[in-house]
Amino acid sequence: MGHRPVHGRGQVRAAIEDPGAFIRAETRPRPVPLVPEIRLHVADEAVPIWQRTEEELGEMGLPPPFWAFAWAGGQALARHVLDNPGIVAGKRVLDFASGSGLVALAARLAGARAVEAADIDPFARAAIALNAGLNGLDAITACERDVLGRDEGWDVVLAGDIAYERDLAAQVFAWLEALAARGAQVWIGDPGRSYLPRERLEKLAEYGVPVSRELEDSEIKRTAVWRPKPSG
Repeated sequence: MGHRPVHGRGQVRAAIEDPGAFIRAETRPRPVPLVPEIRLHVADEAVPIWQRTEEELGEMGLPPPFWAFAWAGGQALARHVLDNPGIVAGKRVLDFASGSGLVALAARLAGARAVEAADIDPFARAAIALNAGLNGLDAITACERDVLGRDEGWDVVLAGDIAYERDLAAQVFAWLEALAARGAQVWIGDPGRSYLPRERLEKLAEYGVPVSRELEDSEIKRTAVWRPKPSG
């Protein structure tokens, strides 16, 4: 399959100079289970790549390889966007904490005019660029600046699987609610993470998402698409 894992500290350190090379070595292109229209560079197994990045990339201050998997929240949100293209068609879209870029790719495929895929991890940004090329999609910008707390006039803001850490989730949802209050469309994909503020959201759809037991507690994860309740 052309899959040649990087082994050894020296090789991993060398790959840091070219995140794209690291991603190509550690992953292979596969269709997304719930969104087969899109292919991503994904890891064959979660544990080996997670261990290598935690032990070796972690020493350099890099986050875990969220970009190497199609997470349930992102899959559900991408499916919802593709099935309801009017959400994004002709609009300027932000995909927050984009990871692999799955949701950004779905938005562009559904007709978004321009898509910013924001992630502070340089490996995620490299994965986004690779995955956009893999799917033949343009007008997707991998954005390195931290957009949390900013309002740059996006028409639509998409966010998949962002409620896994308490303090960060509190900041993110306050920001998303502020964007929604000024008129942006905000859509959230979540598979029941602990820090999702359900009482402040309305559920729009639910999907059974095929996932790996290495990453989740079941092989089919019930995952919902939400948006903030109208203020007032």
